Amino acid sequence: MQASITYRDQPYTFDPLQPLDISMPLHNRQPQPECFWAEPVAFDVIRVGDFVGSVAEGGSTNYKRVHLTPHGNGTHTECYGHISADENATIHNCLKRFLFVAQLITVTPQKQENGDEVVMLADVKAKLQGIKCEALVLRTLPNTDEKLTRHYSGTNPPYLEHTIGQYLAEKGIQHLLLDLPSVDRELDEGKLLCHHAFWQYPTNTRCGATITELIYVPGQVEDGLYLLNLQIASLQLDASPSKPVLYKLSPVFPTL
Repeated sequence: MQASITYRDQPYTFDPLQPLDISMPLHNRQPQPECFWAEPVAFDVIRVGDFVGSVAEGGSTNYKRVHLTPHGNGTHTECYGHISADENATIHNCLKRFLFVAQLITVTPQKQENGDEVVMLADVKAKLQGIKCEALVLRTLPNTDEKLTRHYSGTNPPYLEHTIGQYLAEKGIQHLLLDLPSVDRELDEGKLLCHHAFWQYPTNTRCGATITELIYVPGQVEDGLYLLNLQIASLQLDASPSKPVLYKLSPVFPTL
């Protein structure tokens, strides 16, 4: 089955029956990625009087409360409200489109003199030379299944050189997705330089731009151009658990 889109006057086809889910599933009290000292995800059975919200325990239906921290538990998408006091700066208010043309690239963080591992602007630029897209999906190496269960808190995980935020804003890329806990250093004295640069906050805020963190792109998925479906819960909050899904795009060239 083939569907088609046109982007910048170039037609592409994709197969809507071949989605590539790059989100991380959330489990009940099982090993999964956690960062910034968030409590583990928990699903709790609702109990009211004689009612038990668990079929396994004899209830008529499953009815549970979910405890999670969007920024600390698994794949999540955030808007500029993450660094703003504006109560209207919520992911529900900011993200109004959900389909974007995205470029997937793979880079290796570089070891710095202070021991930090940093994704460098020069490496990102080299991968995006001549490419026009609305979203960037950034996969880092090494890329192993360990990312699906890693506890990042207190480990100073890799992050982005803050000038990448400015570069992507200037390039018109609205949505940044990456497999790290944050675009900025775990402890950076609250500067959040890459966040500010990407959103151009507060002087020229890109209200519709988003950052999605803690994705996981399996190794067999090739770098290239994709259609991105960025799915969120309609929360009036700065961030939401999210489910980004990719569809491989194939250009269509005129026949002679």
